[in-house]
Amino acid sequence: MKTISKLRMAVVLLTLATTAPAFASPTTPVTTTALATAPTDDAKAEVLLNRLKEIKDMDKSNLSRVEKKALRKEVKEIKATMKASSNGVYLSIGAIIIIILLLILIL
Repeated sequence: MKTISKLRMAVVLLTLATTAPAFASPTTPVTTTALATAPTDDAKAEVLLNRLKEIKDMDKSNLSRVEKKALRKEVKEIKATMKASSNGVYLSIGAIIIIILLLILIL
């Protein structure tokens, strides 16, 4: 009986150790100004997506090498900005499997 409870405790600790970094995200404290600026974040994202679409639809055959390089750099910056502004929680496959196994053991 004690072995099973120790095994469960080990599984719980392992699960917490693997999923804790997945739930950590750099967040700022919620303030009333942050809530007021939320629509502008959506507007910024929309502007960036429109710019990416413009670049994609552009005829790049007439551009010089330097201009193409500048466009590639701009696309990378836009994608980095979009990635930094997304506030999702990401779980690795290993963490999901451990959570499922933990749920099976507990229930």
